[in-house]
Amino acid sequence: MQRVLPLLADPPAAPTAPRGYLDQLGSAVQDVNTGMVQALWSSRIGASLFDHAATAARRVFGILQSPTGHLHLQPGHTALDIGCGPGEITAALARTVGPTGLALGIDISESMLTRAAHRHRADNIAFLRADAQRLPLRDNTVDAVTCIAGLQLIPDPIAAMAEMIRVLRPGGYLAVLVPTVRTGPIGRFLPDAGGARLFTATEIADTVKGFGLREVGTRRFGMIQWTYGHKIRAQQ
Repeated sequence: MQRVLPLLADPPAAPTAPRGYLDQLGSAVQDVNTGMVQALWSSRIGASLFDHAATAARRVFGILQSPTGHLHLQPGHTALDIGCGPGEITAALARTVGPTGLALGIDISESMLTRAAHRHRADNIAFLRADAQRLPLRDNTVDAVTCIAGLQLIPDPIAAMAEMIRVLRPGGYLAVLVPTVRTGPIGRFLPDAGGARLFTATEIADTVKGFGLREVGTRRFGMIQWTYGHKIRAQQ
């Protein structure tokens, strides 16, 4: 926790983490996706189902493997995992940045964070309950940001992407995985029906370019797409 507090814009005066994670929200949560899909993942049963689904996807498709190679992480770096769920990717990031680095997992689900904090207790891993649309971190505080299969559950994904890039240091990297659809009305239907959505094939790349990321690329696996980008350093 002591390694997380300097990253926060408004750190608590008396921080506590009785469940193993620092709660920056409490009961005052606003603008939260309450759709069917989000409700499932936020439940205890959903947390368990998420584990099995992610394991199957890694074995069969390889699409949920750690994005560390695209984040260009080095020992001592700080990496941020948005929508960390049970923390498997956060732990992979921690192994890459080593004992002098920090992997910070953020989620809004108490059940997911409780599961993550129970499983992953390394000194260079921390978990934080926070809203991805209003990250509690200061500007330019992390070296890499990733969000794997979580952006589609956030009510305002554009705001979330803006926040990810705001907290990313110049020179840092972003890697985002989302479900996509090439054409058709299904992406407009899902937000009302289930609390999730599909993005168009160029939507994420166009958005992060608009927020100043460069060297933006994509990699597609059927309806799943990775988008990568680099936050350029300020001109001297």
